[in-house]
Amino acid sequence: MSQYRFETLAVHHGQDRAEGRQSRGVPVYRTTSYLFRDTEHAANLFALKELGNIYTRLMNPTTDILEQRIAALEGGVGALALASGTSAIFYSIINLAKAGDEIVSFNNLYGGTYSMFADILPHHGITVRMIEPNNWDQFEAAVSDKTRALYLETIGNPALTVSDLKEAAARAHKHGIPLIVDSTFATPWLCRPIEHGADIVIHSLTKWIGGHGTAIGGIVVDAGKFDWSQKKFALYSEPDTGYHGLRFGHDLGGLQQLAYILRMRLVPLRNLGAAISPDNSWIFLQGLESLNLRMERHSRNALEIAARLKKHPQVDWVIHPGLEGDSNKKLADAYLPKGAGGMVVFGLKGPTENGPKFINALQLFSHVANVGDSKSLAIHPASTTHSQLSETQQKEAGLDPALVRLSIGLEHVDDIWEDLEQAFKKLN
Repeated sequence: MSQYRFETLAVHHGQDRAEGRQSRGVPVYRTTSYLFRDTEHAANLFALKELGNIYTRLMNPTTDILEQRIAALEGGVGALALASGTSAIFYSIINLAKAGDEIVSFNNLYGGTYSMFADILPHHGITVRMIEPNNWDQFEAAVSDKTRALYLETIGNPALTVSDLKEAAARAHKHGIPLIVDSTFATPWLCRPIEHGADIVIHSLTKWIGGHGTAIGGIVVDAGKFDWSQKKFALYSEPDTGYHGLRFGHDLGGLQQLAYILRMRLVPLRNLGAAISPDNSWIFLQGLESLNLRMERHSRNALEIAARLKKHPQVDWVIHPGLEGDSNKKLADAYLPKGAGGMVVFGLKGPTENGPKFINALQLFSHVANVGDSKSLAIHPASTTHSQLSETQQKEAGLDPALVRLSIGLEHVDDIWEDLEQAFKKLN
């Protein structure tokens, strides 16, 4: 279906209408296992001589459609859906790095990712060196012959810093390492990082792609362009004892372009098991069908709310990448021309306790630890989603203690604003 455009691919791609089952809607395959034609067929599947279904921990026909569809929307060669965005991030790292290796990462990360990088990966012998977003002097100082990837978020959570993807890709590739991009806050409708040089793209499907706060999932997309045969990528250049000495960077023949995503399926997913439910895959497919329409409204509403907040006497500062005068505006214009996303963050004037007080006063907004819902959501990150970080770590990540995070929904923009206004009045 490569001749079709984004909106059409989001509705149709990956479903084989000629398979003889006549179902117009994507079926949900609620099965753990699949019938083999015979013992030879079974042996061939396990030996990678044929591709096909073995067990739903590895793959599932419903999930396969989701993977094909998002890979097409991102411009990748393949994708792997997983149980959560967090597992997608973890697998993206352990699929290329082992004990003794290092990662360089921007420090403006979602709190869970920051903790994973700072507190969990070191227990596995993987060191993550944090740098300020788009600070290339710091990158050059941090990168070494042990570095295996550069990691960043298209739009940082929660400070909403926009990453310079082309420069990041150029810097990473100069050192022979891949660029990994968590593009959850942009979605493939607003930004396709692979077009700007990214090698691996991650999404929390839970957020805007699902769009309704009803399922948990994540996905990793492989651009299929990185050379994994380099000696320093031992997981690809050295024989894998779990696959009879197969070298994933050399021995896949016609599947070599899929080396990264195929290894992620066959090693981390197969043996660690963060498998997505086929029911959740089906839910995310429903979300994809309206993604472009929702992201247009999310972005438009968020920009309008940001502009109104900027003029409000009780607001100290506002960040939205598309807002005139925002420090991210130039990069947003370059990488997010269709809209700068549905997130707005701002700081209230007055004492720090005004943040939680404001959250408690909201009525239309839902106070939840999520973003990307059709409903407007609000939270005070310093005391919740990023509370596991120290004050120093919060500061390094650009998190002001006064910051209020708004995920702007699909409601009428005036209703959204009126709810904010009534909450402001309760601070007086």
